[in-house]
Amino acid sequence: MKKGLLYLMGVLVFLVLAACTAKESAGTEEENGAANEKKAEGEKILQLNNGEEPTSFDPAIGFDNVSWNALNNLMEGLTRLGEDHTPQPAVAEEWEVSEDGTTYTFQLREDANWSNGDPVVAEDFIYAWERLLNPETGSSAGFLGYFIKGGEAFNSGEGSADDLGITAVDEKTLKVELENPTGFFLHVLTNPAFFPVNHKVAEENPEWHAEAESFVANGPFKLESWEHDNEMMFTKNEEYWDVDNVRLDGVHWVMVNDINTEYQMFERGELDSAEIPAELSDQVIDGDNVQIVDQGGLEFYRFNVTEEPFQNAKIRKAFALAVDQENIAEYVVKNKVKPAHGFVSPGFTNPSGEDFRDVNGEIVSFDPEEAKKLLEEGMQEEGYEELPKVTLSYNTENVNKDVAETIQGMLSENIGVDVELENTEWNVFLEDQKALKHQLSRSSFLYDYADPVNFLESFITGSYMNRTGWSNETYDELIVNAKSEADEAKRWEYMYEAEKMLAEEMPLFPIRYYNQVEVLQEGVTNILRHPVGYLDLKHADKQ
Repeated sequence: MKKGLLYLMGVLVFLVLAACTAKESAGTEEENGAANEKKAEGEKILQLNNGEEPTSFDPAIGFDNVSWNALNNLMEGLTRLGEDHTPQPAVAEEWEVSEDGTTYTFQLREDANWSNGDPVVAEDFIYAWERLLNPETGSSAGFLGYFIKGGEAFNSGEGSADDLGITAVDEKTLKVELENPTGFFLHVLTNPAFFPVNHKVAEENPEWHAEAESFVANGPFKLESWEHDNEMMFTKNEEYWDVDNVRLDGVHWVMVNDINTEYQMFERGELDSAEIPAELSDQVIDGDNVQIVDQGGLEFYRFNVTEEPFQNAKIRKAFALAVDQENIAEYVVKNKVKPAHGFVSPGFTNPSGEDFRDVNGEIVSFDPEEAKKLLEEGMQEEGYEELPKVTLSYNTENVNKDVAETIQGMLSENIGVDVELENTEWNVFLEDQKALKHQLSRSSFLYDYADPVNFLESFITGSYMNRTGWSNETYDELIVNAKSEADEAKRWEYMYEAEKMLAEEMPLFPIRYYNQVEVLQEGVTNILRHPVGYLDLKHADKQ
């Protein structure tokens, strides 16, 4: 562990500099104007940081945390995750499931309305889901609709909307037919990709979601104001069917993409919640006002197998085994995160009650001697006397930089490979990664629904989430079976095998599993964070 201290010294120097150069205007009276006005009127306004501008509040497009964490409080689907993290009735007050598990009939609440007073009807779901799956929409979340009969065919351009298994039985009854029995389908429906869209509003104004003035909500809050790249103000939605149980009057969101600045704002009382900077973790993490929740997700690095030298599996494995996940978790990221020695997060239990992670065990572990051996073998196979230049890319953020620099040091120390670092802002980074312009790049994954196949399906041929150039027919077949097999025990066996194949082929390597750590102001309660799901403020309160 001594070498971890060497990495830590560099991290601390960076963090001190970052704190000194942070956005100076963050948290000023002018920026917090909307919240201050409300507080002066004696209202309960929760103050949160969204990090940056939402990508989109269009449910089919905003496929990321900075969009869906906020959107999950403006809108609501057929089901909503409860305090026990299981699906509960939401817009749908009840449902029936056919004996074969392939047909769901949802009864929508009579008092479910949009913020403009329109009723939420079955056609709003059909409109939204057809748009999600329409290839012309280009939704990155389209694959989530493949459980619906005809969903994949329509999304791939081989079918039509008329063939989709979604029908409005009447204005308040929606029938959904699935391709196969899917035991976790009610959890899938809690995902913001399946939120309804007011079809009348959207047909009149396709950009309804882009500004506060035109936005219509059907969730606990509505969008009162939105100063792009700066702040948003949510207020209680009086048209919401369960408005009597919404305790806050509003939520004020700032957009500060620096954890140190965020924490400073928290200490000044300008935020009610904040992440804990790594260098303060030891001092703060065990406080009574700290909330820690496990999160289904993984930080990992992708290899681009279409670029040298990562076309060679042994070279990829050498890089992976040269990285000490324990060191990164304990000394760099901190905040009680767990090192990742597999790809599927802990917390998913099979039909026998066993955790996926326990059954498949540690399949990617730090082994510098084996890494050296594999690197030598891989270079011989490729005829390399010298390894081609390698650039490690990451998106701009303090912790990402710390981890990247630590990996850079480990590769140099453990296998004698010097890599260059490159960082870009998120939107540029993401587009370059999708276009396979990176050689080796930082990545993250948060589960969209509560089943291990959600992560594993990301690496099938042609998946939007793949971004490695890797393709394997056997792996693709395993995932097809893992999504269609009715026998749950067999289905899990397919998933175990698929994960082992990822470790053997190593188109990516794991760093750490995610958790959600936040420090809260006194009197702030009931902020609900799910292991798999998005931030829920419906029952949040502030004294």
